[in-house]
Amino acid sequence: MPLLLKGSCRCDAVHFEVKSHTPVPFMLCYCSICRKQQGGGGFAINLGADYKTLKIKGKRSLGVYQAEIEDDEHPRCEISSGERNFCKKCGSALWLYDPTWPDLVHPFASAIDSELPKPPEKVHLMLKYKASWVEPDIGRKDKVFDVYPEESIADWHKRTGMWVK
Repeated sequence: MPLLLKGSCRCDAVHFEVKSHTPVPFMLCYCSICRKQQGGGGFAINLGADYKTLKIKGKRSLGVYQAEIEDDEHPRCEISSGERNFCKKCGSALWLYDPTWPDLVHPFASAIDSELPKPPEKVHLMLKYKASWVEPDIGRKDKVFDVYPEESIADWHKRTGMWVK
C-alpha cells in the first residue's frame, strides 16, 4: 500500500494529502527555480506521488507559478510546463505538477508533515546551476549530476529497496 503523505502550508490555509510509492527525500535539485522558490539551503527536494490521489483543502488559497527558463539548455526564453503550486497567503511552496507527466505530482518535502523515510544515499542534480555560495554535502554513496540523472525517481526507489508497494 502506498504511503499517505500529508502536507500543509505554514499558515494552515492549504492542506493536502497524496499517496506515494516514492516518498524518500533523496533528490536534491540545485536549479535556480527550485532554489529560489523553496530551497533556502541552496537546493529543493521533490518527492513523487500519484496525481489522481491528490486531495486538497483550501484550494482558494492556491496560486500557481510557471517559471520562465533561459539557460544553456534553453537559449530562448520558454515558459515551463511545470505548475508550481503555493499558498497565496503565506508563500509556502507545496507541490509541482507538470501535465507532460499527467499521472505524477511532486510534493515538496519541505511541505510534508508526515514522517518520511531516511534515504540510504542522495542524488544531487542540476549542480551546473547551483549558487556560488553553495557547498553541497556529498556523501560517499551519493551521486552527482551537472544536469539530470538518467535514473527516474521510481527507478531509484526500486534499486535501493525503498519502493513502497
